[in-house]
Amino acid sequence: MNEQRRLLLAGAAALLPTAGAQAASQGGSAATPRRIPPGNPGEFDFLNGEWRITHRRLTAPDTWDTFEGEATCFGILGGVASVEELRIPARNFSGMGLRILDVEARVWSDFWVNAKSGVLTTPGTTGGFIDGAGLFMSDDMDGDTPIIVRGLWDRITPISCRWSQAVSRDGGASWQDNWLMEWTRAPAG
Repeated sequence: MNEQRRLLLAGAAALLPTAGAQAASQGGSAATPRRIPPGNPGEFDFLNGEWRITHRRLTAPDTWDTFEGEATCFGILGGVASVEELRIPARNFSGMGLRILDVEARVWSDFWVNAKSGVLTTPGTTGGFIDGAGLFMSDDMDGDTPIIVRGLWDRITPISCRWSQAVSRDGGASWQDNWLMEWTRAPAG
């Protein structure tokens, strides 16, 4: 494991709840306080532009579905929001990611809209950037089991980046990746 990833995962451990995830009394996701690094406008500017994306999604234990996609991203409101239009032409799929910074609380929230439903989700994850990588987490439920979902933006360069999603079923002691997206900037023109 490279040093940057090790430091980032150590930072993720610091964001985990001290008492572990607890189910909300109404059966929804657990509301667990986390120490989130303060967010700043423009932190998602690295996404601005056109992208080609290789997706790897875990569909069953040790079974990955690989497919190609593309995205157009742009910042608005002086970097307080980032909009992503994701397209997967071979699957006739599109959706929109919307990342918004609560300027007063200095916390980023990540929302999603599937084009088939047109419904804006509650924030899937909240978080911020640590050492040049974005770490976003939320408590959720998988049936009766409390889980923690982690989204991670890392390997950020001018021409590439990676987004990965992982789930922990043991309060953050271990993680299982279930979606990986390798982003490569599309050639100009």
